[in-house]
Amino acid sequence: PKYAAYVTILREELVPAMGCTEPIAIAYAAAKARDILGCLPDKAVIRCSGSIIKNVKSVVVPNTGGMRGLEAAAAAGIVAGDAEKKLEVLSAIGPDRFPDIQAYLDRADIRVEFLATDRAFEMLISVSGEGHTADVRITDTHTNLTLLKKDGRVILDRSAPETDRKTDPQSASDASPDCAPASCAGPRPDQRLLNVQDIYDFAKTVDISDAREVILRQVSYNMAIAEEGMRNPYGANIGKTLLRFHGGENASTEIRARALAAAGSDARMHGCSLPVVINSGSGNQGITVAVPLTVYAREKNASEEELIRALTLANLVAIQQKTRIGTLSAFCGAVCAGVGTGAGIAFLLGEDLKTVAHTIANALAILPGMVCDGAKPSCAAKISQAVEAGIFGYQMYKNGQQFYAGDGLVVKGVDANVETIGRLGREGMLETNRKIIEMMLGHADPAAQP
Repeated sequence: PKYAAYVTILREELVPAMGCTEPIAIAYAAAKARDILGCLPDKAVIRCSGSIIKNVKSVVVPNTGGMRGLEAAAAAGIVAGDAEKKLEVLSAIGPDRFPDIQAYLDRADIRVEFLATDRAFEMLISVSGEGHTADVRITDTHTNLTLLKKDGRVILDRSAPETDRKTDPQSASDASPDCAPASCAGPRPDQRLLNVQDIYDFAKTVDISDAREVILRQVSYNMAIAEEGMRNPYGANIGKTLLRFHGGENASTEIRARALAAAGSDARMHGCSLPVVINSGSGNQGITVAVPLTVYAREKNASEEELIRALTLANLVAIQQKTRIGTLSAFCGAVCAGVGTGAGIAFLLGEDLKTVAHTIANALAILPGMVCDGAKPSCAAKISQAVEAGIFGYQMYKNGQQFYAGDGLVVKGVDANVETIGRLGREGMLETNRKIIEMMLGHADPAAQP
């Protein structure tokens, strides 16, 4: 059962998405609302939790000609989105539709409102037109539909307290755009069962056929956007800047790994339409896990199987940490992915469980307080730093150095450290998240609600 659960977790979490996943979730919900309404709405109200507003505010929405923000994401979904494609809802939009999206933004009544909710991830899209109304609510994960209504009539309602979305088979299929039917046939696995020893054993022994498709798709997609980010100017050009000042073509493997990962984020945050395979609901985290490890594997001339096994471990280590923190938080998710990368590199280089565990513990002690202030160009720089922390955690242990229990938040045992840092992100940074949202939205009164 545990083996099957780990396979299912990989299939559910490593799915394709185009663009930053929060604006894409808004576009998906908006496209779904339009479909339910049955016509192009003349009014739309986008109500979102503060963390979603934070993550959408500054990022370019792909396939819109450079538009930014929540209104643009909703308009793109309404005008030209394909709700059947879920996290690739905007993938089929061509330049010929950009004027239509802009024209709709100019004439339609689109409003963004703060949604008072105790959930970090929740949105409610309400549209109206031709005398009808439609409502779509998404909670917890980017495609988890929990309420659908038309003209006040409930079509779908999974929002009742007694409904456990984590164990609802239908909820599983909605939350997993590409999961195989077999993996969606029963309750979703509890990701809290992930632990470092079992992850290591699973990566060592998994039947390659159970991991090949999802892992190689992640490599293909995420390396493609990283290489695109190195070829062309995007965002703050963090990847190209890093490479330029650290040796260029003669840069070390570590620098090339950091630069390519940053370049992938450069492109993605600037609206590049290439898809990525996400990790823990985030394309940036998927890039952070996959790209550096692929660079190291190519340098090592590793076999396909070695890369698949190393990325299996890295992805699950990142998911283990993010599960403890929550979907959206003030804790930068790139840190979780960077730690997973460091562990995956250690595994790829033939290290044992003890070394992998110490790599994770060391890396978690280096950047546990890096904050998330939304999706924007500086995410690429944070990714570079997170990858560096993951790699340095490994280098420390190989040099006979480690952090010990009592050093700040460090405790004894690698899984205990994951739990501690998870609690920091989940509970300790709640007020930090509220303050970041408040500052980003321009509220001068510290007590004011966004």
